[in-house]
Amino acid sequence: MPLHDYLPLFVFVIVSTVTPGGATTLATASGAHFGYRRSLPYMTGIAAGLASMAAAAAAGLGGILLAVPALQLSMKAIGSLYLVWVASRIARSASPHLEAQPGKPTGFASGVWMLWHNPKGWAMTLGAAASFAALAPDPFRLGALLGVSFGIAAIVSLSVWCFAGLLFARLLRTDLQWRLLNRTLALLLVMSIIPMWLT
Repeated sequence: MPLHDYLPLFVFVIVSTVTPGGATTLATASGAHFGYRRSLPYMTGIAAGLASMAAAAAAGLGGILLAVPALQLSMKAIGSLYLVWVASRIARSASPHLEAQPGKPTGFASGVWMLWHNPKGWAMTLGAAASFAALAPDPFRLGALLGVSFGIAAIVSLSVWCFAGLLFARLLRTDLQWRLLNRTLALLLVMSIIPMWLT
C-alpha cells in the first residue's frame, strides 16, 4: 500500500494525541515540577498504555467493552476517581523550588494504568480501529500499525506538553504563581473527566 494511503491515519493519530486532555495536563505538570528526564518514565508509560490499547482495540478486546455496559461504567468510575485524586495532589503541591523535599515523579506503571482506565482513550482507539481497518489484511497487523502509530505520536505530543511545563518552571518565580499554575492544571484535569461521562 502506498504511503499516502496511511496519511489520514497519521493525521488522526497526531490530532487525537496532541489535543489537551488528562494525559497532556499530567505531562505539563510533571515537566514543570520534575523536568523532562524525570518525567520520561511516566510519559513512556502513557505512550505504551495508548499503544497497547490501540493494539487491543484492533484485535477485538474493545468489542467486549462495548458489549458489557457495566464494565464500561466501572472503568469510567475508577478512571475518574484516579484523575480526581491526581488533580488534588497537583493542586496541593507547592513550587518545586520552595519544597524542602521534592515529591517523586509518577512512574511507568502508573502511566499505563491511567491510560487503560481512560474511556476517552478507548473511544479514540476503537474509532481508529473501525475507520482504518482496510489498511491491514488482518486484526493483528492492524493492531501493530495502530500500536506503533499511537505510541510514537503519544510520546512526541507528551514531550511537547512536558517542555511547556519546563517553560512554566523557568517563568514562574513566586509561590503564588506556582499555586495558580498548579490549581489551574488541577482544574483542567478535573474538567477533562467531564467528556468521559457525556459519551
